Amino acid sequence: MTTDKEPIPGDQARVSVVVGVPPEVAFRIFTEEIDLWWRRGLKYRMPGTSLGSIQIEPREGGLVFESFESGSETKIFEKGKIIVWEPPSRLVFDWRGVNFSADEKTEVEVTFQRNSSGTLVTVTHRGWSRIRADHPVRHNLETSSFIGMIGLWWGDLMSSLRDYSAESRHVDG
Repeated sequence: MTTDKEPIPGDQARVSVVVGVPPEVAFRIFTEEIDLWWRRGLKYRMPGTSLGSIQIEPREGGLVFESFESGSETKIFEKGKIIVWEPPSRLVFDWRGVNFSADEKTEVEVTFQRNSSGTLVTVTHRGWSRIRADHPVRHNLETSSFIGMIGLWWGDLMSSLRDYSAESRHVDG
């Protein structure tokens, strides 16, 4: 759950991008078309025998999940659960990496603010202080380097969101 407490230094990465569509469209693209703009490859997706899909159940309590083929079966990995669902301005969900234990999770907050060029989309991924320093997700990096890596990862994803949103079918709303 989100709190009004000051963030712990080194505990969060924040990335912003301007997309050239109104907040209603940006929110819809982020949530309903996430599988289309979210990057492909092992850095961004689960490994499997075929391309999987990422989906968000559009409601508070809904899941953020990825499905993928593994052998002859489809597997589903729950990345998180929607904590706050406030279309078209705010979305918050908890986040788990594939190698996180049941009690390990972080939090992602996405805000959508109208501006003169469309919408400022800001992603804040916080709660990394809850993940032990020797966890494999940290790649043996010091805290500031690790948070920088997370920021770059989200930066790549937000660039994809911006590019996908710029397609003509979205610009017209």
